Amino acid sequence: MKNFVVVGVTLICMISVGYAQISQPPEPPADSATVLEEVMVRAFEANRKLIDVPAAITVIGKSQLTRFNNTSLVSALNTAAGVRMEERSPGSYRLNIRGSSLRSPFGVRNVKVYFNDIPYTDPGGNTYLNQLGFYNITSMEVLKEPGSSLYGAGTGGVLLLSSDQVPFRRGATVDYTGSSYGGNSFHANIRGGTPVFNSSNRIQYQSSNGYRDQTKMERRVVSSDIEAKVGTKGVLRAHFMQGDLFYETPGALNAAEFLANPKAARPRAGQTPGAEEAHAAISQKLFMGGLNYVSVWNNHWQNSVSLYAAYSRLNNPTTRNYERRTEPHYGSRGRLQYMGDIGKTKFTWTGGIEAQQGFTTSRVFTNVQGNPDSLTSDDEVTNKAASLFTQGVFELPSGWILTGGLSYNLFGVKLQRFSRPQSYQEKEYNNEAAPRVAVLKKINPRLSVYGSVAKGFSPPTTAEILPSTGVITADLQAETGWNTELGLKGNFFRNRLFLDMSVFYFGLKNTIVQRRDASGGDYFVNAGNTRQNGVETYLSYNFLERPTGAFGNVKAWMSHTWHNFHYRNYVKVGDDLNDFSGNRLPSIPQNFFVAGIDAMTTPGFYGNMTYYYSDKIPLNDANTAFASSYNLLNARLGFRKALRSNINLDLYLTADNIFDVNYSLGNDINALGGRYFNAAPGANFAAGVSVFYGW
Repeated sequence: MKNFVVVGVTLICMISVGYAQISQPPEPPADSATVLEEVMVRAFEANRKLIDVPAAITVIGKSQLTRFNNTSLVSALNTAAGVRMEERSPGSYRLNIRGSSLRSPFGVRNVKVYFNDIPYTDPGGNTYLNQLGFYNITSMEVLKEPGSSLYGAGTGGVLLLSSDQVPFRRGATVDYTGSSYGGNSFHANIRGGTPVFNSSNRIQYQSSNGYRDQTKMERRVVSSDIEAKVGTKGVLRAHFMQGDLFYETPGALNAAEFLANPKAARPRAGQTPGAEEAHAAISQKLFMGGLNYVSVWNNHWQNSVSLYAAYSRLNNPTTRNYERRTEPHYGSRGRLQYMGDIGKTKFTWTGGIEAQQGFTTSRVFTNVQGNPDSLTSDDEVTNKAASLFTQGVFELPSGWILTGGLSYNLFGVKLQRFSRPQSYQEKEYNNEAAPRVAVLKKINPRLSVYGSVAKGFSPPTTAEILPSTGVITADLQAETGWNTELGLKGNFFRNRLFLDMSVFYFGLKNTIVQRRDASGGDYFVNAGNTRQNGVETYLSYNFLERPTGAFGNVKAWMSHTWHNFHYRNYVKVGDDLNDFSGNRLPSIPQNFFVAGIDAMTTPGFYGNMTYYYSDKIPLNDANTAFASSYNLLNARLGFRKALRSNINLDLYLTADNIFDVNYSLGNDINALGGRYFNAAPGANFAAGVSVFYGW
């Protein structure tokens, strides 16, 4: 009851603020409920309205990103049904789309990520999402079903990131946020040029002392986006980014330690040093440069070509060892598209190729108080990945849209160990075809239903073939699976109610899961088959049909995720007593519910409130340990106004975890000694300001 009182009082305060003054209404957010189905979607090369795309896609725009504290993408992504982003410590992210953390003890794996149409996931299957600053991204499209038919390897969905997807306007923006735990975030962006040739140049700095011991974080990002129109039909875009990230890693706690002092770092256990003693941390440096050229030849033909090169360096002292890794890689993606008519049917064909090449050098040493000592392994890994794809879309006059796509994927890895005993291994994952067929029926202009069947294909990543144990496991098999889906998208009650619902069944074979050895090191095995079915629902209601009176916009929304994920058959090799068949997949809550209310007043005062609920979460394959369910409440109050035609101001206060709940956001799965828990921040607050000056 106390929690409901807090929610009610906060809502009353938010609404009361709106009646303070009355002036001209501000422009509503671009992705408000009244226009959500009108949002143009790029996923599956659709370039159509969301309601016309036969796929489970969530679009997260600027208004969703800026309803929290402007320092992280975690809260915004967790509003999407079927999506779970975790932060095990400041700067340490995991992202799962209709999946689990079985393949991701840390980092982002098995999710294909593109940034400004450039492949951001490296050819080894890893994505350094934490290198991107909050202000590098203005919109995200989350494709929740397997995207292998157009995006190559992956069974865990696709994430399309964009920067500066707004009309060109010269000016400068400065943002600052101060937050609990000594947090500071600064951003500056200068955008200049003309509509024909312009650039956006950013610097970002973020630091925090952390909410646990051994969780300091510091991130610096310098980036530049350049756009030039070439002739009358071509656009050339260039992106350059340099990121420098350092964060300490506190390690997971067992249940007793978590309850006694959730802010503590992992203590010493026998001969294994504690996180502070080992100076456990991650130090990453990344440089990436990419070009994208789009050319419209005529009314029927156009093409797009992307080229990129990247270099990353990572130093990682842990409680077990000290790894130094470098990962240069490069790649390209080319697409050719034809649009025409076949009688009364509109036809769109897309074909292309994506190719990547990577070279990883990994040296592991013993760790002596945060410094590398004696060499234990010296490895070089070469990855190659290629995908040829084609897709046809038929838009029939009767309201039917038929889509058929197919990709042909080739992957290979070579591993050479130079430390003794020396070895050389080579593995090919060839001849993997991934088809997708989808059908959509427009019941009327505001309502559509669809169905799709798609195959996913995902070879093991470099981090799974060469895990922290240092034992090469090149015999891992690729995951494959079929996803069957039914969905509905529609607007009701004069466009005030928007509904997006999908039901899916995903059967996965050769599921790759993480296990731990006696020393706590991770390794990976194929765990038979899994059965993953669920229902995902997003619902929003706009209380105002048009801006009127004191309010410019008032919207309530909710998303609900029901995931019923189980092992179909999984018996540990050599241990017939541990039959996990039928058990729930660890790391997945069966129910995850998010709801919010957004209010914008005509004077410029606004409020956002977000409520999260998570079911209990199984923490091991045996389902003998669970993380407790939890309830969270976040809020943001602010004032956003165009003071003059060339000056915009945004002042805000945020509060996260208002109930001060003790919970773990990012559990270590199948952890040795029951060390599952990574405590999330308690009640914390932030205040920020954003100023834009145009010229």
